[in-house]
Amino acid sequence: MRIIPPTIADYNERALAAHTRRFEFLAAGLDAASVPLAADSDPGAAGLDALLDRLMAFQVAIPSWALGAGGTRFGRFGQTGEPRNLEEKIEDVGLLHTLNRSSGAISLHIPWDIPDDAARIRTLADSFGLVFDAMNSNTFQDPQYKYGSLQHVDKSVRKKAIEHNKEVIRYGQALGSKCLSVWLADGSNFPGQLNFREAFQNTLESLRDIYTNIPEDWKLLLEYKPFEPNFYSTTVADWGQSLLYISKLGPKAFTLVDLGHHLHGTNIEQIVALLLMEGRLGGFHFNDSKYSDDDLTVGSIKPYQLFLIFCELVQGTDHTPDISLMIDASHNVKDPLEDLLQSVEAIMIAYTQALLVDWNRLRLARESNDVVAAQETLQDAFRRDVRPLVAEARYRAGGALDPLAVYRGESVRKGLTTERGSGGRATGL
Repeated sequence: MRIIPPTIADYNERALAAHTRRFEFLAAGLDAASVPLAADSDPGAAGLDALLDRLMAFQVAIPSWALGAGGTRFGRFGQTGEPRNLEEKIEDVGLLHTLNRSSGAISLHIPWDIPDDAARIRTLADSFGLVFDAMNSNTFQDPQYKYGSLQHVDKSVRKKAIEHNKEVIRYGQALGSKCLSVWLADGSNFPGQLNFREAFQNTLESLRDIYTNIPEDWKLLLEYKPFEPNFYSTTVADWGQSLLYISKLGPKAFTLVDLGHHLHGTNIEQIVALLLMEGRLGGFHFNDSKYSDDDLTVGSIKPYQLFLIFCELVQGTDHTPDISLMIDASHNVKDPLEDLLQSVEAIMIAYTQALLVDWNRLRLARESNDVVAAQETLQDAFRRDVRPLVAEARYRAGGALDPLAVYRGESVRKGLTTERGSGGRATGL
């Protein structure tokens, strides 16, 4: 199912007058000559139009496994009209990108979504204006990985996991991807189950084998997680362990931060700042949580934390051009496409708010140890309703002023159900 530009234009026309009033009111409150874009911005790059250009250029990848209903170990509530194959998943991401103009990449998980005909798949993605972001390997479902994959005491099992990652790289090359993302379920559930040092060394040896196959213009991202599915130990448990591994691999290896992969209360924005400082932040998996790896809609629980993370990204990079950004959520009670529209909107809002921080004021407050002024500076930006800016950028890029309104107004889920039926199940979670 496709939504054609005239349909979006019709919805935009109906909403344009109200949007223009909100946008002009917000724009009038901004000094168009001095809209701050970063702590170290070139003053010539400032201004409202430059800010909108930044927003129009910003893209976040959609994972192929997030387009059907997710679930938990207690159950899965299927969604009608789920994509039945990779082609239909690409169509769904294309639909999202048509609406919001910020979802121009798709991230595949192998073997859930193997491109049998890479040239045809790439052509289909091109027709929607999509590129392929990180390729994700899977070494946690095969029965042989019950006691680990890259860490396994049996060298033949480690070899199988290594070869799988090499296979994923080959698929990625055929699709034009430039990144391999590795997450390991390896670890232990009971004290004494494994030797920590040997598990580390086995994993490092395996990663080094994989790393030698990373093309020169690629990145290897190593994700970490403190627990689950193993609960006593995990072999890449936190950002420090990930950094230790990648530091031993080489300059093409980076740490990947999943917002749900932290113990309760962890200061994720500090982790982001330090990884940026070391030049080893390679990617993000965006989601939200109340407890740990809840995989909830981005910004639904901790929007201020999301904003603070983007503050570090805005300060520490040229606005994330070389960092792989992806949504990683498991949708069990929502229409997954609606959830993804909400997640992209939350990310765009947080990014915009971070761009509007008065970095000079914040610097002066820090230098004078004025804690109150520092807090007020950040919260002034966070409390600003920037939705009209996000909508204006989307509108200028050819998207919908209100993507969710178009999605619901056009009864997209009903249309997908008519096309695909109600009994299909998407591969993935």
